[in-house]
Amino acid sequence: WLLHAMHLTQLNRECLLHLFSFLDKDSRKNLARTCPQLQDVFEDPTLWPLLHFHSLIELKKDNFLLSPALRSLSICWYSSRVQVCSIEDWLKSAFQRSICSQHESLVNDFLFQVCDRCPNLASLTLSGCGHVTDDCLVRLLRCCQHLRLLRLENCARITNRTLTAVAAHGRALQTLHVDFCRNVSAAGLRRLRAARPLLALRAEHSAAMIPDQLPSAPGTALRKLLLPR
Repeated sequence: WLLHAMHLTQLNRECLLHLFSFLDKDSRKNLARTCPQLQDVFEDPTLWPLLHFHSLIELKKDNFLLSPALRSLSICWYSSRVQVCSIEDWLKSAFQRSICSQHESLVNDFLFQVCDRCPNLASLTLSGCGHVTDDCLVRLLRCCQHLRLLRLENCARITNRTLTAVAAHGRALQTLHVDFCRNVSAAGLRRLRAARPLLALRAEHSAAMIPDQLPSAPGTALRKLLLPR
């Protein structure tokens, strides 16, 4: 018997999708570049129900697809630069600001795309995303009405506004973690527990951390002393 060599593109679409599912994002993209048929498989939304990113620079690549098929998304950044991102803006040096300027809008811009393209998102994890804002998460909670799990860890800019948005818009939300988010207060957590008693809520260290303290305007204290009583 002579063995007949089969070319990859002779496989049916179901087999190709299964093969692609074992590859990481870069490998999928490299394989897709080889021919239009494999590029078409790469662009099939059913291939992309899960997306995991381990650095912010990965968000700028074109090796993935955002679509209504996306169900689970995680952005977990454990770089030493996370510590710089977590410093209060008014305490950062010029050098630290220059570091943050290279990536401070990446997560927000990416999540705004998710709001527009991925209405069926069910799970979102953000860790070390020091520049993600309340405004971004409020919009996401409004747009992704199927969100059931939201994990936020070491997201320094998140405040009670996000908790309020969870109570108002996170109707499908079953689990919320806000760990090491220093600007979430105990009062905000109590209000959320009262509004959503069935929500599985965890806030490890968040309410026990020192929140950002905005500096007084220059000379404010001195003017108070000089003004007549």
